[in-house]
Amino acid sequence: MPNPASILKDTFGYDSFRPLQREVIENVLARRDTLAIMPTGGGKSLCYQIPALLLDGLTVVVSPLISLMKDQVEQLRANGVPAVFLNSSLSLEAYQENMGWVRDGSAKLLYVAPETLLTDRIFSLLSQLKPALLTIDEAHCISEWGHDFRPEYRQLVEVRRRYPQAVCLALTATATPRVRQDITRSLGFSQANEFVASFNRENLYIEVAPKRDATLQTLRFLERFKDQSGIIYCFSRRQVDELSAYLASKGFSVRPYHAGLEDNERRHNQEAFIRDDAQIIVATIAFGMGINKPNVRFVVHYDLPKSIEGYYQEIGRAGRDGLPAHCLLLYSYADVSKIKYFIDQKEGEERRVASQHLDAIVRYAEDERNCRRKPLLSYFGETYTASNCKNCDNCTSAPVPLEDITLPAQKFLSCVKRTGERFGAGHVTDVLRGSKADKVLRNGHDKVSTYGIGEELTQKQWMHLARQLAQMGYLNQDGEFRTLSLTPKAMEALRSRSKIMGQLQEVEARPTNAKARKTELEYNHALFAIVRQKRKELADAAGVPPYVIFSDKTLVEMAAYYPQSLDSLLAISGVGQVKLNQYGEAFLEIIRDYCRKKGIAEKPKEVRREKSDSNRRYVIVGEAYNAGEEVESLMERYHVTVGTILDHLARYAAAGNPLRDAPDLQSLTSTSPDQQQAAMQAFEELGTAFLKPVFDRLGETVNYDELRILRLMYLASQGTGSNPIQ
Repeated sequence: MPNPASILKDTFGYDSFRPLQREVIENVLARRDTLAIMPTGGGKSLCYQIPALLLDGLTVVVSPLISLMKDQVEQLRANGVPAVFLNSSLSLEAYQENMGWVRDGSAKLLYVAPETLLTDRIFSLLSQLKPALLTIDEAHCISEWGHDFRPEYRQLVEVRRRYPQAVCLALTATATPRVRQDITRSLGFSQANEFVASFNRENLYIEVAPKRDATLQTLRFLERFKDQSGIIYCFSRRQVDELSAYLASKGFSVRPYHAGLEDNERRHNQEAFIRDDAQIIVATIAFGMGINKPNVRFVVHYDLPKSIEGYYQEIGRAGRDGLPAHCLLLYSYADVSKIKYFIDQKEGEERRVASQHLDAIVRYAEDERNCRRKPLLSYFGETYTASNCKNCDNCTSAPVPLEDITLPAQKFLSCVKRTGERFGAGHVTDVLRGSKADKVLRNGHDKVSTYGIGEELTQKQWMHLARQLAQMGYLNQDGEFRTLSLTPKAMEALRSRSKIMGQLQEVEARPTNAKARKTELEYNHALFAIVRQKRKELADAAGVPPYVIFSDKTLVEMAAYYPQSLDSLLAISGVGQVKLNQYGEAFLEIIRDYCRKKGIAEKPKEVRREKSDSNRRYVIVGEAYNAGEEVESLMERYHVTVGTILDHLARYAAAGNPLRDAPDLQSLTSTSPDQQQAAMQAFEELGTAFLKPVFDRLGETVNYDELRILRLMYLASQGTGSNPIQ
């Protein structure tokens, strides 16, 4: 009987689950409504695609993006999974054909936009089929607090009411704690069934550099990524057009993308990028939603993003295949002023929120001391505890020598105080430098004692000093005007004249004392180029993007292990049975020929299994239970439902651990002795891996909650679990 692990390998070609995939899949198969928050590239799709192949009936996937639907369906079909989509991009004939496949049960997955799903035509179709699983992708669109709220997503509650038998799975990559709470409340989910993976993308090298000559800086950066795919984000359409034209004149394979282009041109440019006919896309933030291109090796922010959430989402489009990728943000205070100008056109709450977002991204960009990951993860409610991530500019840069800046720091702090703690850094700097600006004179600040006492430093140096003092906790910056005020730490420093160390001059280029963490497998780059070319030929012939054939990660492993047989190729990540049959011999012929000419032997690949379970919750729960703690006590301790504790105990037993046969299990079930005996006999014959066969054997007379208790009673009576709970 197929199970999640076998489908993972045989259909999708992967040896092990990514963090939380197994737990989410198990929860869905147990027919519990589930919210899963996983970062971009974290493997969200498999969380519903694997259950779709195990559940009886149709899986409906709600997605707001036509391009993403098409992409997902192409990849599923390439793996031998019957899937279709229904949206406005289809011709009438194709639409009817896809409807037919759904109606006759040929399709296991149906992708639809929310507005398509909420039509009588689709309701009528689904009422005949009784869907088994309703998956809501991009679930943050449900929340008014999310960055991409869509009113039609709120109406999906009606779909849940119409098809109560369908278990519901909500998925998103970017959701703050407030948004998560809104999703679970809107959909009526229990918090016990919420799974939040780490937002840390370890393979991304994150860098912020002062913007001086942005075009030259970008050119030098691109020289490091010859023939690699990447995205460059610009603030304006004009900047997109100018930069893409300039890069094209320098010989780069580049296309522009923004809302001002004709629809056909914009679609053509996006398609060229996806199919590797163009290596670089220069775009506004309009680009990227629904793009599932896994081999984006770099993302450059030519201009400052408007918020941390937007920035995180945009860098998340790099390295989705798990291989190293580089994210560069070019920062200047001129960009801040540009964004602030547009914020000033807004009013009320909208203006206040936009200012808060700008403050957060400015603090992030100006911080030259702390790990870049800490503020990013903190924004999503996650605490990053590592002292050094070894994969961002702040963690890999050699320490810059500090100098005594006590005197200028005291001047600046004193001037903030003398001007009433009601102005920003620019105004304070003007006062220190003796400016005759109208704002200085109008406020009488040419009369304060700090007027003109700072002419020895440039405006740039004073602004740099102000940013350091804020980062060190001497200054607060508040409100839409970034008003400065002194902290208790600053007041104490002024009183005691304590020494303050920092830098007066912004460092042009910080030396590094370590390379970015190396997560890439050593491989033969010449062979990689050859198999990549073969992949492009096959993709063009099939009319699909190259990554639908195989990902870069798969090609990297081919060029690292030199597989010489079908069995060896099957061990490569991303090679499932269908793709092996379809493409295996074509790639093996190339690899064998290359190895024969170069005298290279095959290298055995060690299959990486999942990490030790020693620190997993179910182990802790199982050990506590065996030590005498009761189920009710465990529920209170972990604030979860009885079903969650029972699943933990079942997994603990299935991992080969003995489980005590305690009387409190008997007290949890309301089944009759005859039902219990019949269930024990069914588990004996059918195993404990899946509940549905037992449910069917008992004539659907015992519900799944009771079956979980009875399964645990059976496992406890056996002393240990003999079948893995998949």
